[in-house]
Amino acid sequence: MGSSGRERRWSRRAEPGDGRGLKPFRWWQLTRRSLLSITLTRDGVPVGHTVDVRHGGDASDGVVRARLYVDGANALVSRVPARFPVTGGHIEVRVSEAGLRRCHFVADDGTEQQLVPDPRSAEGHRLRFARHHPVASRVVAAVSVVVLLVGVGLNLLQVLEPISEIPPIAATVGTFDSPVHFDPWVNVTLGLVAALGAVERATRLRYHWLLDGGGAT
Repeated sequence: MGSSGRERRWSRRAEPGDGRGLKPFRWWQLTRRSLLSITLTRDGVPVGHTVDVRHGGDASDGVVRARLYVDGANALVSRVPARFPVTGGHIEVRVSEAGLRRCHFVADDGTEQQLVPDPRSAEGHRLRFARHHPVASRVVAAVSVVVLLVGVGLNLLQVLEPISEIPPIAATVGTFDSPVHFDPWVNVTLGLVAALGAVERATRLRYHWLLDGGGAT
């Protein structure tokens, strides 16, 4: 299915909201909730649009949904990936296991604008850090990429060995002896460090299929 087909399917997921008011962001929701907003003009009047994503899923069924609030009232709700029609275009929302992958307003002419995160959210804290400490922010971002690249490379080396020992593969291309064999605790540590790197990238809404594609939707 092409991108246009996927987009139509995502658009059909959107259902009317319950009209309830938007609840304020609380400090204990730092790792579980993303809240981003944009102001769009409708009939010459500025209208606030806010997307609310609870990463742990809804309490009723565990499904992760995005909710669109218009002027503070829940107008639309959708499973992620979500595509909400709004004045002048639509808002796209995508997530990964690490957090938010994408939350952009896409205008009818194709131009895009990322929604602004709530200053109390993880994305808001990361944005403020980048503004106040740009050099340190770039260093942290670079370290995150290096950590994920190293993790992907080392995991690939260790996975290739047992795969190469499968008889049909071994008979065709031979076996591969991995130059690295880590103890389980080392692999666990590498996994935790890589997870932190993925979370850091998610707070900046950065995504790459190789680095962050383990659990994206």
